[in-house]
Amino acid sequence: MSDLLQFDEFLFFFINRDLSNPFFDWIMPLLRNRYFWIPLYLFLTIFFVRNYGKLGWSLLLFFGLTFAVTDYFTSSVIKPSVERLRPCNDPEIRSNVRILINCGSGFSFPSTHAANHFALAFFLISMFYTRWKLIFPLAFLWAASICFAQIYVGVHYPIDVLFGALVGGMIGYVMAAILKITLPFRKWKTGN
Repeated sequence: MSDLLQFDEFLFFFINRDLSNPFFDWIMPLLRNRYFWIPLYLFLTIFFVRNYGKLGWSLLLFFGLTFAVTDYFTSSVIKPSVERLRPCNDPEIRSNVRILINCGSGFSFPSTHAANHFALAFFLISMFYTRWKLIFPLAFLWAASICFAQIYVGVHYPIDVLFGALVGGMIGYVMAAILKITLPFRKWKTGN
């Protein structure tokens, strides 16, 4: 376990310090900022409702529920149980961490940002992959870029985002599976 944590710290510093450059210093804080993605969420809301009518409202409801379940589970159940300090709050390494945003007082494991975005990505992938194969790489890269940004700005270790991504991906897949077995979605077709 100590070897894994040592590697985690090594990888964290590689991303946080060794990969630092002015472009990443500008873009990474934006990628992990929730307000930066409002246009995407607005587009998805309009897309769901405009293209799928009543089913679109159900899609939107489950999209929101996916976020809520993931957010609650990671931030209110797992984080208080594990209590891992964020790298930017860890007194042993804090002085060596490049902190590009407000560190926050919460715990680090797992990354709720990573979990939430992977949950939403896998929900979208599960619902739309049969029609749009491109949804997989686009949604995956979107969520992965946010995970990378979490490490780069100094608020999470790689294991935090990896575990968050796994938990979020599973929740997103399960929420889509639940929606697909409801009566209106049993013959779900993603349309044109």
